[in-house]
Amino acid sequence: MSGHSIVLAGVEHVFACSDEQNVLSALSAVHHRAIRSGCHGGGCGVCKVKVHEGQWRRGCMSRAHVSAEEEAEGIVLACRIWPESDLVIEAWGKLPARLARRAGLLPCEADT
Repeated sequence: MSGHSIVLAGVEHVFACSDEQNVLSALSAVHHRAIRSGCHGGGCGVCKVKVHEGQWRRGCMSRAHVSAEEEAEGIVLACRIWPESDLVIEAWGKLPARLARRAGLLPCEADT
């Protein structure tokens, strides 16, 4: 089993992901919530990310959530990609402030 480093751009959080593990599962395993999750099966589109660097393979994902054009630009669902090299990814779409706070990406309301 080979492992890869996944960097969350903007947060600069690094976590490990094996060849057999999808990116969302690896992120969930380290209890980091920078990427939202929903169905974990490619059907809801909640875990959309942009891959900036690296090679990956994909499983089935709904075209209602990721168009062929988006996929060509590296925009995919974290639950449906497996790394083949180290990756640099970024959460894509809006992360609600409530979830961003829980993920530690924004200060608590009392801190602002």
